[in-house]
Amino acid sequence: MPLLKPKFSQKQIEEIKTVIKNKESSKQEVCRAQTILMLNNDIDTAMIQALTGYCRKHTFRLRARYLETGLSAILDRRKGKPKSLLTKNQIKEISQSVKECSPQDFGYDNEEFWTTAILGDFIYRQYQVRYQSKTSYYLIFREAKFTFHKPGRIYQKHNDEEVRVWQENNELKIFKTLEDPNTVVLTEDEMILSTQTTFQKIWLPEGEYPKVEISNTKKNRSVYGFLNLKTGREHSFKTGWQNMYETVKILEKIRELYPRQKLLIIWDGAGWHRGKEVQKFIEKDQKIETIYFPRYAPELNPQEHVWKNGRSHCSHNRFIEDIDTSTDEFINYLNTNTFSYSLLGFSDIS
Repeated sequence: MPLLKPKFSQKQIEEIKTVIKNKESSKQEVCRAQTILMLNNDIDTAMIQALTGYCRKHTFRLRARYLETGLSAILDRRKGKPKSLLTKNQIKEISQSVKECSPQDFGYDNEEFWTTAILGDFIYRQYQVRYQSKTSYYLIFREAKFTFHKPGRIYQKHNDEEVRVWQENNELKIFKTLEDPNTVVLTEDEMILSTQTTFQKIWLPEGEYPKVEISNTKKNRSVYGFLNLKTGREHSFKTGWQNMYETVKILEKIRELYPRQKLLIIWDGAGWHRGKEVQKFIEKDQKIETIYFPRYAPELNPQEHVWKNGRSHCSHNRFIEDIDTSTDEFINYLNTNTFSYSLLGFSDIS
């Protein structure tokens, strides 16, 4: 007779294995975990009973309870209610564990980083304390001097050595230029704004479930952005395309904003930055110098943070009916606010 389907997910299997590997688990807890893993692996129920003592009916019931309630079906039932609070010494012990160890050190295979869920399970196993609110776990992370982060993205071709060399070669030059009152230092980037709705997590009262209308058509507008590193002032411009001809038009507008100053523009090596028409314009101007960011290192460019700020305020979680109206609103927000971002890696620049 075939066993229950579907099989456990890989995440469930890893979760069950943490019980087996945890030195604090009781013999009964380990036995229950092994029982449902053997059942999941199609081990004959007669063999399971011979090894664990659990009959066929009990084995299937244990599996069903796990699918319904999770690890509580495997763990021993503790007498009395869990403690309401951790002591100061216990919080210090947990904080030290979080700072010095990863979840893998405590049997959580394939879990390199701490999360509130893992921390909550760890605390329950160690001290039989179960908090109802995540806020308590946040406070423990703060005690350990941890801050909340989403994992950052890094390009596969990102080269740390190339970034290091770029910083060594350009740090002094950028610092000296920033001290020159007659030179404006601009970091530049482009982005595409679309009618396709983008979403960002929000906090709402329990029981409220917002819905955001999305567009059935997709229209795009390009935005060129220049951030003045000295003043934090942003200069953004709407275009239909990103090419060397559009780039020349935008550089003409930047020159109108700074008619007599020297310009140092730091941007990436996109083709529309290196194109012959752009190079002709720069050569004719005679007061523009450029530095190219290293390849696949957008995290160095503070303009990336300006885009993120603008999206949070103007485009996330919104239905974009008219792409031009929304792009104009987006640009207006950027150009009427200041952004005190530095070149990442050059922490003294402000």
